[in-house]
Amino acid sequence: MRVIGVGMPRTGTLTQKIALEMLGFGPCYHMVDVLADLDQARLWQAALDGQAPWLEIFDGFTSTVDWPGGYFYRELIDVYPEAKVLLSVRDPEEWERSVRQTVWAVRHGESLVRLMSSAQAVINPRWRAYLDMIDRLLWRDTGTFAAGHSEPGQLIEVMRRHHEEVVNVVPAERLLVWNVREGWDPLCEFLGVPVPFQPFPRTNDSREFLNRIIDGSLDELNSWRAREALVEPSLALRS
Repeated sequence: MRVIGVGMPRTGTLTQKIALEMLGFGPCYHMVDVLADLDQARLWQAALDGQAPWLEIFDGFTSTVDWPGGYFYRELIDVYPEAKVLLSVRDPEEWERSVRQTVWAVRHGESLVRLMSSAQAVINPRWRAYLDMIDRLLWRDTGTFAAGHSEPGQLIEVMRRHHEEVVNVVPAERLLVWNVREGWDPLCEFLGVPVPFQPFPRTNDSREFLNRIIDGSLDELNSWRAREALVEPSLALRS
């Protein structure tokens, strides 16, 4: 593990993943890797239970950004003492709106993404287990936002405290505080690599996030519907 991203979700972490991989620090672990392999949720549940399955989780990866990895940054900076630490930041109000429309909306409110996600959980045990992991990671117990998240100020205060904590915990020589809008120069200088000729990547994290959840739920629901159509009604229902 060469780079540990400790910036909170919705601080351009998908852009960071792409950028790090372009610079040779890949593969880079991100929440999208959990979505691509829902069985990974079991390992993160183990981590939340106090175990340390880091070798199994990060096998083959040389960097990590976003949650779940960032949630465990205190453990990871000790497990990987040579890794550099990247704290991505974003305008607090802009960040809060993005979290509210994406991560928060998956589990709260009556948005399409929440309804689709909840519907999938009824028929897909693996998705249900993933959501349970997310709830522990973010919303309940010792989750990131467990102290409160209904008001904008509560989310912003969590972000502020996280940034302050990281700066106090991580040795200054290992840490870069960085906004993705700053592009290649500070990141490459920090990592000790040349600036690539390619433009700095730009992704719409919010759209990618919502499409991933909604499209995945639609696919699962359509598959379930097709399976159900092949099942003969029971005799009890016929009578």
